[in-house]
Amino acid sequence: MKKHAFMMLVGVVMLTVLAACGGGNGEEASGEVDSTNDEDAEATGGDSDSLTIAGSSAMQPLVGAVAEVYQEENPDASIDVQAGGSGAGLSQVSEGQVDIGNSDLFAEEEDEINADELVDHRVAVVGMGPVVHPDAGVEDLSQDELIDVWRGEITNWSELGGEDQEITLVNRPDSSGTRATFVDFALEGEEPAEGITEDSSNTVRQIVSETPGAIGYLAFSYFDDSISSMSVDGVEPTPENVQTGDFPIWAYQHSYTNGETEGLAQDFLDFMMSDEIQDTLVPEQGYIPVTQMEVERDAEGEETPVE
Repeated sequence: MKKHAFMMLVGVVMLTVLAACGGGNGEEASGEVDSTNDEDAEATGGDSDSLTIAGSSAMQPLVGAVAEVYQEENPDASIDVQAGGSGAGLSQVSEGQVDIGNSDLFAEEEDEINADELVDHRVAVVGMGPVVHPDAGVEDLSQDELIDVWRGEITNWSELGGEDQEITLVNRPDSSGTRATFVDFALEGEEPAEGITEDSSNTVRQIVSETPGAIGYLAFSYFDDSISSMSVDGVEPTPENVQTGDFPIWAYQHSYTNGETEGLAQDFLDFMMSDEIQDTLVPEQGYIPVTQMEVERDAEGEETPVE
């Protein structure tokens, strides 16, 4: 009887030990899977495979086209390209809201931006110029005439040899890099008179194309047959004239990052600077490769020949 009770006790102990061991193995296996999944998510999770870019609307067509090609070659990558203006791009990348902030301006030109924290990647050059409704009857203005139009001192195209049409100014907001570039290098710093103000270059083009007498300004990449581009002092707004410095209304296309970057952001920026993009897609989209410029410009607007 005692022997039987002893054997029963041993059996219970063995079953308890085996159950405990089995439960321990199950927990360890489960823990290893969770740990591996966490590591995988960290290495290839949504954040590492996605990129948010915002800012200059003058840059949006180019960056959007590059993103499309990049995603075709890298189907796991997700790149969201937004506009909003250069000021917004610089603010958002400074605050960590986006991965890359696009700007027509040097960060040093924006008082509220700590330029020392940002890294400048100059990915292209964009030419900009005045555009008018096709029926205005004026194709060329001297710089002085252009300034007088935008200051509101000339109010009808007939004063410039064109049609008897009232001039409507179509502007960009203060945060726009396109506006800042146009004011600095087309208007010699003179601020435009009050007119229509639109956030989007697409909307500016649409309004100018649909409003008799309207004048605005756009990046070359937005030029099309719905509007007429204007020469300034007899110099046509072409990439070739920008490259030589003969046409002065242009800006670098800056892609700013908040500090040095890596991963998808760095790979995308490297892709933008590759021969595949610079030699084909950049000029096809109406931009100028930085390497083809015969002049260069600093944050103060000083222009010097490229050595």
